[in-house]
Amino acid sequence: MCMLTYLPAGIQPDTTALTNGTVHNNDGHGFAIVAGDRVITSRGMNAAAVIDEFVALRGLHPEQPALFHSRFATHGPITDTNIHPFPIGGDPRTVLAHNGILPRQAHPAKRDPRSDTRIAADDILSAGRFVSLERPATRRRIETWLGTTNKLVILTVNPRYPDHGYLFNEQAGYWDNQIWYSNRDYLDLHPGQTEWWGQDDGCLYCGVADAVDPDTGMCLACGACPLCATDQHPCPTWCPRLLARFPCDGCEEELDDCVCVVPSALHA
Repeated sequence: MCMLTYLPAGIQPDTTALTNGTVHNNDGHGFAIVAGDRVITSRGMNAAAVIDEFVALRGLHPEQPALFHSRFATHGPITDTNIHPFPIGGDPRTVLAHNGILPRQAHPAKRDPRSDTRIAADDILSAGRFVSLERPATRRRIETWLGTTNKLVILTVNPRYPDHGYLFNEQAGYWDNQIWYSNRDYLDLHPGQTEWWGQDDGCLYCGVADAVDPDTGMCLACGACPLCATDQHPCPTWCPRLLARFPCDGCEEELDDCVCVVPSALHA
C-alpha cells in the first residue's frame, strides 16, 4: 500500500530503490524537495519520468530533506489530483505524503473524489490540535491518530517550525544507506502479494508468505484474513483490509455495509 521514501538533508536518492518501489505501487508518483524558502513538488503517472525529474532536482537542491512517493490506490480514483504529496490546509509551504490506510475519519464520502491522504491534508491535519509540529506532544498526538501501521512524512519551510522534515512512525519503516523507506518494496525482491500488503512475515493466521488474493485481500492458503488473523468471524473495525473497502463476495456491498447473515472467511 504505497512506497514512501524520505531523504534527510544532504542525501541523494537511490534510483534503483525508487524504481523497485514503483513495481507494485504504480498508481502515480510524486516528490517534494525543500529548496531554500520553498518546497518544490511534482507528480505524474510515468514512473521513469518522475524519477528522472526528482534525481535532477535533488542534485540541484541537496541541502535539506526530500521525499518520494509511489501510490497504491485504496481510496479515491487514480488521477493526478490524488498523487502525493499534498499541501496541508492548502498551504504550499508544508506538504505531506503517507503510506498506509488512514482511520475512517479520513475516508471519502461516496461522491468525494479525494483519497484518504488528500482528505487528511485538506481537512484533518490542518486542524489546530495537529499544527504545532514543533511540540513533541503534537507529534505524539499525530502518531496516536495514525495508529501503528501508517507512516507519514511532512516537509515544511514555514518559519514557525524549527525543522524542515518530520517523520512519523519511523520505527515502522527501514533505514538503508541513510535513506528511510516505509516498507521493503524498495528492494529488488520481486515481492509477492503478501509483502505488498504489509505482511512481510506472511499470513498472521497460518504463516504462509506470498499467498494473498489481490482481489479480496484474503489468504489463499488458509482462507483467513492475513492482516488481523480473523478466521470464521468478521474482521474487527481496525483491520486494514476492512478499511480498504473490499466488496463482499456475496452481495458486492462494501464490507462495513454488508448485511449478509452467514459469517465466513471470505465475508469478514
